[in-house]
Amino acid sequence: MVHSLGLTLYNLRPRRDPTAGAVWPDRMPGRLIWMHSPTAETARGLLELAARLIDEDSVNVLFTCPEAVSPLTGLVHQPPPIDRPAEARAFLNHWQPEMVLFSDGELRPSLLHEAGELGLPLLMVDGRAPYVLKEREGWYPGLMRASLQSFSHVLTIDEASARAFRKSGASLAAVSAVGRMEEDSAALSCLEAERAALAKLLATRPVWLAVGLPEAEEAAVIAAHRAAQSLAHRLLLIVAPEDPARSGALAKRLADDEGWIVAERTHDQEPEPEVEVFVADGMSELGLWYRLAPITFMGGSLAGQGCVRNPMEPAALGSAILYGPRPGPFGGTFGRLGAARAARAVGSATDLGEALSDLLSPDRAARLAQAAWRVASDGAEVTEGVVSLVRKIKRAKV
Repeated sequence: MVHSLGLTLYNLRPRRDPTAGAVWPDRMPGRLIWMHSPTAETARGLLELAARLIDEDSVNVLFTCPEAVSPLTGLVHQPPPIDRPAEARAFLNHWQPEMVLFSDGELRPSLLHEAGELGLPLLMVDGRAPYVLKEREGWYPGLMRASLQSFSHVLTIDEASARAFRKSGASLAAVSAVGRMEEDSAALSCLEAERAALAKLLATRPVWLAVGLPEAEEAAVIAAHRAAQSLAHRLLLIVAPEDPARSGALAKRLADDEGWIVAERTHDQEPEPEVEVFVADGMSELGLWYRLAPITFMGGSLAGQGCVRNPMEPAALGSAILYGPRPGPFGGTFGRLGAARAARAVGSATDLGEALSDLLSPDRAARLAQAAWRVASDGAEVTEGVVSLVRKIKRAKV
C-alpha cells in the first residue's frame, strides 16, 4: 500500500492514549478474526456475527472496543491499540488475525495501512458514514480515500450511507447497501404459566408499564396515570423502579399521597381488579411485564440520567414504546425506532400523559408495537450474508 502524505502527517500528530503500555494476553491457538467497533452501541450487530462464527466455524474472535461489551465464550475483548505505526505493527504481529472487520465507519489509518501491508482482508460492516478516528481529526490530504481503498467490501446500512462512503473515496465496486446486521435478541424470558395466570386475571384491562423508573420521574408517571385514568378508569400501571429498594417507599407514596389502591410484588400481592398501581419487584421479571403491558415508558429518558433499559426489550415482545429526550446509551437505537415510526417521543410530563392517553386506543398502540417488533427482528438475512462472505474470504485465504 502506498504511504500517502496524509498518513505521514497523521502519524506526526501526537496523541495521548489511555491504553499506552497495555499488556495483551496470550494469543489463543487456532484461527482468529479481529473485529473492531468504536462504541458498545455500534458493537451489537458485530457481536451477533461473532457469536455465529464462534459457534458454527470454531474460530476465535479478538474484539476491540473502547467500551465494555457483552462477554462471549471464544471472544477476547481488548481496548484498541494506539493508532501509530509501531503500535499497530506490534498489535498485528501479536494477534496474527486472518481477517479484519470494522463497523460503523470509524477509520484507524495506521492500523489499516499496516493490515494492508500484511495482505489481510479488510471489511467494513454496518457502515453509516466514514470518519477518521475522532481524537485525531484534522486535515490530511488523501488520508480518508487511502484508508477506504483498503477495504475489499464496504457493507452499509442503507443507500444514503453507501453514497457517503463512495463520495469519501471507497471503491465503487466494494460498496453495497445491504441493511443493518441482526442484533442479539433482546426478548427476555418469563414463566409461561405465570404469564397466562396474570393475563387471565387482568382480562381486558388496559395496562401500561413504567420500566426502570427513577425517583426523579415518579411525579411525571403519577400525573400521566391520573390523566389517562380519566379516559380509562380501569387502567393499571405497573411500575418497575430503577432502584428496587424504592419499591416500598414508592408504594406508600402512591397509596397515602395519591389515594390509589396499590399492590406490591414483594408482598406476593396480585393485580386484582380493584388495584390501580402494581409495584414490581425491581427489574427481575421484565420479560413478564413487557408481555402483559401493551405500552411501555422507558424510565430515565425523561428527567433521569438517561434511559435505563434497552428499548429493544419491549420492542421484541410487542409493547409500544414511549420515551423522553435523554436516550442514555441507546441514542442510535431510539433513532432507528423513531425513523421507523416504532416509538413515540415525549418532551415533558404533560406530553407523557397525552401520549399515553392516545395510545390507549388499541389500534394505535398495536401499529406502534408492530413497527417496533419489525425493527427488533430486522437483520437476520443481512447477518447471514456477512457470514457467507466471511466464509468465502476465509476459503480463498486457505
